[in-house]
Amino acid sequence: MTKYLKTGLIAFLSAGMGVWFTIQYTEYNGLKEKQERNHQNETERADFISNSHISNSNILPVEDFVDASEQSTNSVVFIKNLSIINYRTGHWMDWFFEPRSSQRISTGSGVVLSKDGYIVTNHHVIEDADEIEVVHKKRSYKANIIGIDPSTDLAVIKIDVEDFPAIALGNSGEVKVGEWVLAVGNPFNLTSTVTAGIVSAKGRNIHILKDKFPIESFIQTDAAINPGNSGGALVNRNGELIGINTAILSMTGSYAGYGFAVPVDIVKKVFNDIVQYGEVQKAFFGAEFADIDNEVAEELNINSLNGVIITHVQKGWAADKADIEKGDIVTAVNGEPLYDKAQLEEMIGYKYPGDLIQLTLKRGNKNVSKTLEFTNREGTTEVLKRNIYQSQSLQASFEAISKAEQNLIGIKSGIRVIEVGNGFFRKLDIPEGFIITEINHSNIESPQELENILNKIRGKVIVSGITTSGRKVYYPFLF
Repeated sequence: MTKYLKTGLIAFLSAGMGVWFTIQYTEYNGLKEKQERNHQNETERADFISNSHISNSNILPVEDFVDASEQSTNSVVFIKNLSIINYRTGHWMDWFFEPRSSQRISTGSGVVLSKDGYIVTNHHVIEDADEIEVVHKKRSYKANIIGIDPSTDLAVIKIDVEDFPAIALGNSGEVKVGEWVLAVGNPFNLTSTVTAGIVSAKGRNIHILKDKFPIESFIQTDAAINPGNSGGALVNRNGELIGINTAILSMTGSYAGYGFAVPVDIVKKVFNDIVQYGEVQKAFFGAEFADIDNEVAEELNINSLNGVIITHVQKGWAADKADIEKGDIVTAVNGEPLYDKAQLEEMIGYKYPGDLIQLTLKRGNKNVSKTLEFTNREGTTEVLKRNIYQSQSLQASFEAISKAEQNLIGIKSGIRVIEVGNGFFRKLDIPEGFIITEINHSNIESPQELENILNKIRGKVIVSGITTSGRKVYYPFLF
């Protein structure tokens, strides 16, 4: 009687995507012969490998992952963002009652950068938080926000400790495409999770940051990064921090092979500035620039697509003072060849107001050299500290927007709403982040002027301004 042996192989492609399923039937009587044939093939393959030029030194030792994981996981924390959301149902009776409220909890990761409890994370992890809780080895700590930098999506928070395990810092300038890395964080509330991959690319600009002056030059990795990993560590084989995991590129919201981290050299500057000054001392170039594509190259009759083209120069700012003109092509910075916009943005991200750089420009058929001195957001080289005005009567906080932002959005002055408490200003339903430019068609120059007008004005009032998305709107009231 003929006997059959049934064998099966199941390979799961991805959760919810499908299953590959094959069943192979092998005649029992021929099984022994096939096993002998397979054994001979395995022996031949082993001989081939031993005699070839394949080196075992190219295979990553398991210890590299183990040591790096042990060193880095101890310095990565779990962050809870607790916020109160006020909302209205849309019913006409809402006008007679206070807004309803509910609590929202979101989570992310953070990296310990100092023994006294300073932690760096993503700005979007702690954004709009009424309370921040940090969890490390099952212990919970209340955290305070020290400072934020939306232009890099970074934030610094602090907990009250004395001897916390700070992570070792690497150098993102030394990171090579193809080297092994580990992503450490808390995806889907799974604390202290480590995944491995390689550096897929550097200097990625994915247009994800919504700040007026974004700096995007991400390290791209295929190490699995999922929701909850934001603010976590990207480390090298030595367990040294080389980036802060920030974003993924996915059609589903979960890992799809493309993760992005802020380079640690930018993290260092942002962290040091926030701790020392309360805000980042950002260097302003004073001009807008763009990558060179085929269309631009054809129009300018140039062969190379390397460098950036100056598209707009702000009058009276750094680029203008350095005699840089619209249409100039920046080909090198301090003698280093320039490849694209992301590379220049990263270079600027390391600089301070008052720093000098040497630019090599292609202007028509000539190569010219210019020296540019960076300024701060007010057009000077002084150290700036953020000045937020707390209004007790309005129960809200405000700040005047900088000259750089005024020029960018085309206004003479403006007051940004920073935080709204449970007082008079909340009843106006003007959201945080809104820029108030006028009241009854008169410009508002300072937070104090805004406070005085709203405390005294009566009758019909129109508050005009600009939303976070850049739309010009107005709010009508009857005081």
